[in-house]
Amino acid sequence: MLVSERIGEVYLAKRVLILAGGGGHTGYAYALAQNLYGRANLYFLAPEDDMLSQKRLSRFGEVYPLIRPRGPKTPHHEFILRLIRAFPRASKYISNDYDVVVSTGNNLCVPPSILAWLKGIPVVNIESSVRFIKPSKTAFLLQPISKLTALQWEEQKKILKRGIVVGPLIPKPEIEPRNDGYILVTGGTEGHRLLFNVIAKSNLKNVVMQTGKVNPEPYRRLHPEWKIIEYSTEFHRLIANAEVVVTHFGMTALEALVYRKPTVIVPNPEWTRAATLEDAKYYAKKVNAVIITEITLERILNAIEEAKEKERPKLPDGAKNLANIILKLS
Repeated sequence: MLVSERIGEVYLAKRVLILAGGGGHTGYAYALAQNLYGRANLYFLAPEDDMLSQKRLSRFGEVYPLIRPRGPKTPHHEFILRLIRAFPRASKYISNDYDVVVSTGNNLCVPPSILAWLKGIPVVNIESSVRFIKPSKTAFLLQPISKLTALQWEEQKKILKRGIVVGPLIPKPEIEPRNDGYILVTGGTEGHRLLFNVIAKSNLKNVVMQTGKVNPEPYRRLHPEWKIIEYSTEFHRLIANAEVVVTHFGMTALEALVYRKPTVIVPNPEWTRAATLEDAKYYAKKVNAVIITEITLERILNAIEEAKEKERPKLPDGAKNLANIILKLS
């Protein structure tokens, strides 16, 4: 923290508003907040229906709820109406009190970022770690009005030419890892029904499954010996203590690297608005994970064993790099 020489008061130099879009986008917000906490005053906008994101981020600063215009399955006509409603809602939270507004991606970030730009507040625009073939719509739309577009990989310079590579936004480890011998199967915030249905046919005994928005009850009936949860604010502990992580195509693969965990990536074909299978293949190479393109039990079980033999790469600390850049923005 910075100290005033005149009156001896403790103060924090910048007021930073971070727009957390939920899921992996909240993961970027969390990693960035870890590196800004104690160096800036932090505030957050998070989806009004995402209590997990709100609770996770509240340890760093005040969190305000905002309507998320589109989810993975929101119809187009409903998206337009929700987007229109989001602008006046966001205007209540965007003021010149902020020195920087940070978009972590997701359509939730678009209205407040545009409003911040109109007020002359610098906007930092983060591209997702899973985009290689085409930019995300949010990052592409916000690039022209952003002071900085932060990229997580060198390859992303081909799709967002004005961007600056800071490295992947990986969170700091919060506990010492250990191996409790279980397979962590996770579908993220939305869940991964196809993956869960296939893995439920296995004879695996030591499994922790995080189902997100998918109903966990059928899997609890099939496997009473498994630990099955919907969400956890202590999800990093589940990763840190796993033997292997089997996950959808998203932030969890980066979090697994923090604790040096073998990882299997299983893209969810139901997510038609998400990044493509080709993006997933690039991403798997970056994190040195095994990728499953055909979801069968045999392939998943083989991939779990293959992942155990792979080395875990060491990647640059993009969250730290970006935090330092934000503190120098004017």
